[in-house]
Amino acid sequence: MAATDASFVRIVEVGPRDGLQNEKAIVPTAAKVELIDRLSRTGLRSIEATSFVSPKWIPQLADAAEVFAAIERRPGVAYPVLVPNERGYERARAVGAEEVAVFTAASEAFNRKNTNAGIDESIERFRPVLQRARADGVKVRGYVSTVLGCPYQGEVPVADVVRVARRLHELGCYEVSLGDTIGVGTPYKASAMLKAVASEVPMPALAVHFHDTYGQALANILACLEQGVRVVDAAVSGTGGCPYAKGASGNVASEDVVYMLHGMGMRTGVDLDRLGETGRWLAALLGRASGSKVAQAQAAS
Repeated sequence: MAATDASFVRIVEVGPRDGLQNEKAIVPTAAKVELIDRLSRTGLRSIEATSFVSPKWIPQLADAAEVFAAIERRPGVAYPVLVPNERGYERARAVGAEEVAVFTAASEAFNRKNTNAGIDESIERFRPVLQRARADGVKVRGYVSTVLGCPYQGEVPVADVVRVARRLHELGCYEVSLGDTIGVGTPYKASAMLKAVASEVPMPALAVHFHDTYGQALANILACLEQGVRVVDAAVSGTGGCPYAKGASGNVASEDVVYMLHGMGMRTGVDLDRLGETGRWLAALLGRASGSKVAQAQAAS
């Protein structure tokens, strides 16, 4: 799809990684593979498959290599994986990953709690990843978390978000995802934050990533669409959440985002019925109701 097509929105499905990583019960490897394969058949263009972080930190994703090796990689679908450092990058490349993602925060306090490093130090850790990726022809996506609030320091200055996003872009991240990690953002603040970042980083290189803790995610996405963003992160069945934030519910549900976009006349290339089926299948696997309002409505109709 041409980048200039303003009616097309690319959904980056983060359910298999961000959605599952905080699940207390270990999801079997075969189920993770089936989830990704089901998502691949919905028309999604980007599916974040797993994370090559230390199993000590995220036991749920200890099977990253096995999962990535087993999925059916479809033509035209990207399967990015998260890597925290050069070692993670090597593990990802060993199983054929062609796109990776690196992550930091706009909040110094959050970054230290989450990665045991300051923002500048965390960026230095993955600088070699970007250098090697450039040499290998591997695409790198960047994540900036806590862009609208932090569980430790509270307000996060917009200038800090802009500075970190600009650094990631300058280092070579083709896309920078701006994450409201604890879901405290509201539309006006989300729009203002995005506008500020877009003054330093081109809008086509930006994505938004909202959690629905206070029920604001869809409204925030709409506000950002009006600013011109055309890449939205979401998780099927609304899975996920931030382990460091009390009451932080999951990511905005992919089904709900797609329903809203299609109702606005936007295109995603995603089959909503098939996506809803996948979300209900995942919810049943996890033993709870889907976090998607659309999936609940589909099931009741």
